[in-house]
Amino acid sequence: MQLQYTELENGIRLITLTGVLDMQGTFSVQIQFARHCEGENVRVLVDLVGVSYISSIGIPMLINTARSVTSQGGKMALVGPMYDVNRVLELTGVSIIIPIYHDFDTAVAEISKESS
Repeated sequence: MQLQYTELENGIRLITLTGVLDMQGTFSVQIQFARHCEGENVRVLVDLVGVSYISSIGIPMLINTARSVTSQGGKMALVGPMYDVNRVLELTGVSIIIPIYHDFDTAVAEISKESS
């Protein structure tokens, strides 16, 4: 599993994950992933386009981090999961906790909106 971090011009933190989010993959990125999501009122977009598989070990990393971001007044969203990954996210209820977008521009627009 590879993690790439970029900060977009509008202050959104973009975390791009590539590979397999199984036990080994999750353990290899979870600390770095959490660190990039720290802070108050952060907006984090997690690009899953390059993730070919997600296991039950990878799901808590996403959920726990999203809850932490939200508790600090921020927002987190997922973008571009492959069909099989999206299916797992939907079946496990992740999509109820973390918004999932299939279009990058839509995801950026939505996460940029001010909270009401």
